[in-house]
Amino acid sequence: MSKIAIIGAGAWGTGLSIVLARKGVHDVRLWAREPEVSESISSKRINYHFLPGQMVPENLFVTGDLTDALRNAEIVISVMPSQHCRNLFKQMAPHLKPGMLIVSATKGLEETTLLRMTEVISQALEPSGFKPRTGALSGPSFAAEVARGDPTAVAIASTDNELAERVQHEFGDPRFRVYRNDDVTGVELGGALKNVIAIAAGVCQGLNFGHNSIAALITRGLAEMTRLVVACGGKQETMAGLAGLGDLVLTCTGDLSRNRSVGVELGHGRKLAEIVVSMHGSVAEGIFTTNAAIGLARAQSVEMPITEQMYAILHDNKSPRDAMHELMTRKVKSES
Repeated sequence: MSKIAIIGAGAWGTGLSIVLARKGVHDVRLWAREPEVSESISSKRINYHFLPGQMVPENLFVTGDLTDALRNAEIVISVMPSQHCRNLFKQMAPHLKPGMLIVSATKGLEETTLLRMTEVISQALEPSGFKPRTGALSGPSFAAEVARGDPTAVAIASTDNELAERVQHEFGDPRFRVYRNDDVTGVELGGALKNVIAIAAGVCQGLNFGHNSIAALITRGLAEMTRLVVACGGKQETMAGLAGLGDLVLTCTGDLSRNRSVGVELGHGRKLAEIVVSMHGSVAEGIFTTNAAIGLARAQSVEMPITEQMYAILHDNKSPRDAMHELMTRKVKSES
């Protein structure tokens, strides 16, 4: 029996806890920041706030105490919003023990530093002297579908092959298939950048554009994601896999995508601040990632026209229709 701590009880953290607890062979502990979430899961076995309608197995223990969650843990899964990652790991540092495996399942970038989550984790733990063994879990995986047992495939990326093999073994079951990958940069950037393109796909939907527009956007979005991934040291082929194309297609086309939903509302003419308030605590990582992606692209001298237009819509109050017109009237060029 493996002892597994999941830090973050949003939709994805709860979905992963259901995957691991339903196997019946793990000691799974879920840490929730919000007391009402802990109470909801403990008393009703449902996370009414972030994953309603999905029963949480009785053998899952939920707590609001980091010490309780991390006690004797062998695997720690980080599923908090990207902007809380650094501070939480600083709080967790005294409770982390040598040999623990840390898996980041957060699909975002730190807005202020432009760092990927495994980089943030390592940097946050450096003052404590703890040298983490890290990996990144990503791929096309809506939490509600994972929780109800729909067949799902994801990737675990790590340069630590022992970690990747253990995660593949411990997490996998007939409804949740895990592939190994050693391209941590590509997997993490792919999982983060696709959220920006998903906002753009939502804008197209909100403007009542058809399937042609979405298909073109996904294709060109993948092209600019790949350019940045390669410039940052990732592999081009990773972007053709689960953490690239797979997650991009899901997030751009699925109604359960929070990032796509933000784009739809922007296309309808609503302001970002109003949209965020209406999400009642749920996080659309693409809002933060857009800022970080622009910073990374400029640092690497990579052209990302879709991302630039999303930034202009989100932060410069640019009209969504004007942004799409500008994308379509850019100087013509070769596809490759």
